[in-house]
Amino acid sequence: MTVQVHDPIDPIDPIDPIDPIDPIDPIDPAVRREIEQRLDAVEATGVRLLMAVESGSRAWGFPSPDSDYDVRFVYVRPRDWYLSLVPGRDVIEHPIVDEIDLNGWDVRKTLGLLLKSNAVVSEWMQSPIRYRPDDRFIGRLATLADALLDPRALAHHYANLGRSQSNRWLDRSGEVPVKKYFYALRPALAVRALRLAPTVRPPMNLQALVAVTDLPASLADRIAELVEAKSRTNERSNGTRVPEIDRFIAEELARVTELQAAPMRADAEALASELFVELVNS
Repeated sequence: MTVQVHDPIDPIDPIDPIDPIDPIDPIDPAVRREIEQRLDAVEATGVRLLMAVESGSRAWGFPSPDSDYDVRFVYVRPRDWYLSLVPGRDVIEHPIVDEIDLNGWDVRKTLGLLLKSNAVVSEWMQSPIRYRPDDRFIGRLATLADALLDPRALAHHYANLGRSQSNRWLDRSGEVPVKKYFYALRPALAVRALRLAPTVRPPMNLQALVAVTDLPASLADRIAELVEAKSRTNERSNGTRVPEIDRFIAEELARVTELQAAPMRADAEALASELFVELVNS
């Protein structure tokens, strides 16, 4: 068929930084140099980057030729900045210029979101496209994320994301923007991954999700064809609906209630605080 497109763990110990998943760099060298220069400019303002990754369709595994570069980073400021009576702004944002969308989160914000099993933090740590070598702290952050994983919270995040992209078209006939198709499919795959392995954070990348979700071969083939089709068209193009994919999205998003919540560790905040204090004092 051709698709047409119109646990409980011990207290956190240092571990090695996360390695890039894909040894083949999918980022054009000139674009990578520009991104690295912009990250240098961020650091020149007095912050220290802990990681800098791609987050978006390029890292998710289904880019279009005109996809933006969604650069995301986590940073830490000098210790005294955190001692102010009035908390400072905890994000750094830049306007999109030349298709490069660059912004980041302060590490205190990042840790606070991690305590809520924030899926975005988890995904950034698993991105297959990295613009800087990870600080050693990121490995410890990943260990903490694993320790605090709440499969129900993550599954509800993905289900809500998938529904927001599919509610207006999934029960109707006709074509759909292929971008929205993927924005519903990836969350559905993440919900399935959590159902099959609730103690493991689901992969960020679509192909990795397919690999861990034990899909029927025919469905995996349809998804691969859809990815190939999207790689040849722009972000706003419509795509032919695939009934098998439609059914999968609807069924998996509806099964989110099967996930059980994991109780928060009693020492969760203490572990996060210990990590934060150690980092800003280093």
